[in-house]
Amino acid sequence: MSELDFVSIGDITTDEFIQLREDRAVVNRALSGRDVLSMYFGDKLEYDNAINVPAVGNSPNAAVSAKRLGLNTALVTDIGNDEGGEEIRVWLENEGIDTRFVDVHEGKETNHHYVLRYGPERTILIKHETYDYVVPDMGSPKWVYFSSVGEHGIEYHHQIAAYVREHEGTKLSFQPGSFQIQLGHDALKDVYAASELFFCNKEEAQQIVESQEEDISKLLEMLKALGPTIPVITDGPSGAFALAEDGVWHMPMYPDPAPPVDRTGAGDAFSSTFTAALALGNDVPTALRWGPINSMSVVQHVGAQKGLLSRSQLEEHLASAPEDYVATKLS
Repeated sequence: MSELDFVSIGDITTDEFIQLREDRAVVNRALSGRDVLSMYFGDKLEYDNAINVPAVGNSPNAAVSAKRLGLNTALVTDIGNDEGGEEIRVWLENEGIDTRFVDVHEGKETNHHYVLRYGPERTILIKHETYDYVVPDMGSPKWVYFSSVGEHGIEYHHQIAAYVREHEGTKLSFQPGSFQIQLGHDALKDVYAASELFFCNKEEAQQIVESQEEDISKLLEMLKALGPTIPVITDGPSGAFALAEDGVWHMPMYPDPAPPVDRTGAGDAFSSTFTAALALGNDVPTALRWGPINSMSVVQHVGAQKGLLSRSQLEEHLASAPEDYVATKLS
């Protein structure tokens, strides 16, 4: 199985996107500074539409991204022996994803999440089924991409870190989900240490290193001290930053052709595309150029996968990019 280029590991779900009517719900700014979605308790609220999107999640999104960019890709995930699980398996196979590591659990339900959409933003109602996670024999893939799993899967993290250490030539790309960030870096220090690539946004980086440091170059150094070889931080409109062997690189956003429709999956698109670029033999500045293009495309569609680009489509965007769409070395 050494022919695998990219193996993605993490939970999978079906997302049901519910578009709220803006005259039936409202967003207010709380004293904490965060926006709060409000609806009157006890009301029957009309909504605009609902769209079912199977086979999504941080790691499945990454798998589809890598496959469309030309990598031989497999997914390690868990589903129930139910209608939702079968729909997911067929969806993945239609995308060309190797499903030999999709574990079907008798008596378990397949994850199903509800995404409340308000304009381009969303609030997600999640419930992770408790699966017995097992790291399969994946051979020695070039890259393992690891992201969100259920809160019961702490030991699973250590098993994945050990697998990467024991398979020379296999590199780990780690994009932690909310639960993994909340655990703290000490609980997952072996995963951080095993990571070639590490992705998070600025606020997550501050939480991980337990600092309110605003200088992203310093935050990158703090993350690198935890173990990752190449930490990468995204900062919304300010673009993305990566700490490579030769210093800190900055990449601006790729211009949106129209206002975003749905921001779900933008981070997954960036992280997976960056990883795929390195897997295809490119350097860090090139990977920084690739990532924002897929993010731009994804937010023009509902759901995290519809807008993911093929290699030829991505190259077309690169060819027509503005002159100032280049990676700049900061230090």
